[in-house]
Amino acid sequence: MEFLTEFGLFLAKTVTLVAAVIVLISAIISAAQKDKEGQGLDGELRTRKLNERYRKLKESLQLRLLDEQERKHWQKLRKKERKAEQKAHKQKAKTSAEAESRKPRVFVLDFDGDIKASDTDSLRKSITGVLSVAEPGVDEVVVRLESGGGLVHAYGLAAAQLDRIRAKGVALTACVDKVAASGGYMMACVADRIVASPFAILGSIGVVAQLPNFHRFLKKNDVDFEVLTAGEHKRTLTVFGENTDKGRQKFLADLEDTHGLFKEYVSQRRPDLDMAAVANGDIWFGQRALDVKLIDEIKTSDEYLIEACERADVVSVGFHHKRSLPERLGLATSAALEHTFWRVADAFRNQKMQ
Repeated sequence: MEFLTEFGLFLAKTVTLVAAVIVLISAIISAAQKDKEGQGLDGELRTRKLNERYRKLKESLQLRLLDEQERKHWQKLRKKERKAEQKAHKQKAKTSAEAESRKPRVFVLDFDGDIKASDTDSLRKSITGVLSVAEPGVDEVVVRLESGGGLVHAYGLAAAQLDRIRAKGVALTACVDKVAASGGYMMACVADRIVASPFAILGSIGVVAQLPNFHRFLKKNDVDFEVLTAGEHKRTLTVFGENTDKGRQKFLADLEDTHGLFKEYVSQRRPDLDMAAVANGDIWFGQRALDVKLIDEIKTSDEYLIEACERADVVSVGFHHKRSLPERLGLATSAALEHTFWRVADAFRNQKMQ
């Protein structure tokens, strides 16, 4: 027990010292960074060629299935093939005529949506970069989309970013492995083609709003709450005030109008849909979604991209925000404290067992 007390005091002193040093360094760096604000991007575009990734996966398994002698022979052959490929690539780049006959490119973007569609900023920058080099009618953009929806205006902007791709004449495919519902489907419907896995969730073409009301609770406790507005419809329903039938009717009318805009948006991009059948807020799983034409094909994103590698150069593109040094130090400190906590917990548990 005495050991744990001494160790705890030592740990407390160490953590205090480290925290003080980090706060001091963070303050100095933050002050220095203020002079650099507005210069350049706050992140960078990162690319990865998926053809190479899938090839390495295949080769890794092939090597494991061979005995030592076969492996050596295979590696020699592969080395010769790579040299030949590099030589052919250099020769191809020498003449513009040959360069024009390059393979099509498939640019892969990822969108993982929360209720605020927070990934939109990274998506818009990735799209800007891709559209600066993509060739209309030749190249393709694939969006691996996962979202259960969220705020109307946030997903409206995210969908508008995808509209930029179609406006440039670049083919757009949406791949949904798990869910693209509500605002997620608003984004997916922009694509020329929607591909989904067998049990992915699609649809939910509807609008919902909900809020609690504490008026009766406040009234019971003799608490007055006043809402002052200028404009008949400035506030319809409130959390603390007394809601009226007139306010409810206006709120519902706004929801119906938003739903109408949602249906118009989807029907313009997927004119073959029976909107009366699918725009009731319901959801459909993959195969059922195919039956009602919410999607065009049953296939996982892995299948689609592996097949794309046979006909095109497939490149994953993503914009990554740069973390400031204080942020990195904060993350490192958090990880270190968490690690220390579990070490102390293990030591305490071991001491009790003895």
